Amino acid sequence: MDKKILDVTCGARTIWFDKHHPAAVYCDRRQEEYNHLWKNAGNCTLKVEPDILCDFTALPFPDNSFSLVVFDPPHLTGAKETAWLVKKYGKLDDNWPQMLHDGFLECMRVLKPDGVLIFKWSEYDISAEKVWRAIGQKPLFGHHSGKKSGTFWGCFMKLPELERKIGGNNGTL
Repeated sequence: MDKKILDVTCGARTIWFDKHHPAAVYCDRRQEEYNHLWKNAGNCTLKVEPDILCDFTALPFPDNSFSLVVFDPPHLTGAKETAWLVKKYGKLDDNWPQMLHDGFLECMRVLKPDGVLIFKWSEYDISAEKVWRAIGQKPLFGHHSGKKSGTFWGCFMKLPELERKIGGNNGTL
């Protein structure tokens, strides 16, 4: 594969400066377009247009395919399906701990040895600590950002020697 970067939950690609970066593959399980989503934003359109339609818990790529994986999963649990935040970012169901765990393992599976996983999480409904417990490890380092410091950016790395030493879990909590 000639692409080095995988975004497994691209949505409208809002975190990307170059929304069509030539080294990236953009995935999402949704393909949607919303017009006039925000009443005060005029003729605004939100498009979710992935290169590949797929679920982040079952990625259609071979093991060790990408040097960098971006994982910005849905983070809402209590919002209504009609809410603009749900339309923009998606929504988790009650099975969110297992879904995030499985998605994290898939991201690590498609990472090359020594590859980097960037994980973005909004603590709007669920704390980052609960997410780290669900996925089985904490990031190597990270940073809170946003107006209320409610968004967490975390960095993980696929360290083969650590995987071998502790049975493939890459550092459980």
